[in-house]
Formats: sequence, C-alpha cells, structure tokens
Amino acid sequence: MGERKSILVVEDEDNIALALEHLMSREGYALSRVSSGAEAMPAIARQHPDLVLLDVMLPEVSGYEICQSVRLDPSLKDVKILMMTARGNQMERRKGLALGADGFISKPFDVADLKAEVRRLLGDAA
Repeated sequence: MGERKSILVVEDEDNIALALEHLMSREGYALSRVSSGAEAMPAIARQHPDLVLLDVMLPEVSGYEICQSVRLDPSLKDVKILMMTARGNQMERRKGLALGADGFISKPFDVADLKAEVRRLLGDAA
C-alpha cells in the first residue's frame, strides 16, 4: 500500500462533516476539513488533496464557484471533486458536472454509494 490518499471535506454542517470524517478515515484516507466556502480554495491550493468532498451550499462561496475555481487553476487539474447536495435534482447535477465536478452525490447519501464513488474517483480497487 502506497501513501494514503488525502481527502478535503468542505462542509458547513458539523454532523455531516463528522460522519464523513469518521467514514473516510475508517476507509484509510487522510482527512482534513474546512467549514466555509471562503476557506476552501486556500486549503485546496495549500493541501493539494487527491479528492475534495464539496458541499454545494456553503457560507460565503458556493460549491459551484469553488469547483469552477479549482478547474481554472492548471496546478490543481489532478484534484478530483465530488459534489454533495441536499437538492440532488438533475439540474443541480448537470450544473456541477458542467463546471468540472468529477462526481455528484445527493444527501443524505447511502454509505455504500459514497464509498463506491470515492473509490471510483481515487482509482482504488474495492
């Protein structure tokens, strides 16, 4: 097993963030978290995580804006983005994918679906 893959959780709701952190650390990933949109880009640029679990609705800067900013930065082109939203309709999904998200999951998410999607994006075998 090589170096642990890193995941940055960008989520303003503590209970969801704690559940994600617990779940992903049990899967063996190195986890960090920011709780606002304003903190997200500096953290992504500094940490260069393998994957960003990105909430759509955040204080200050939306997940869509963050996704677009990451995609406009050539030095971050290998960072994967999995967007999460409580409003998981097709329009939201299309918008996220159009802005460059690698995947999209609706809240509340099924644990097995989330784990499978994270493994898919990080190229980890199940």
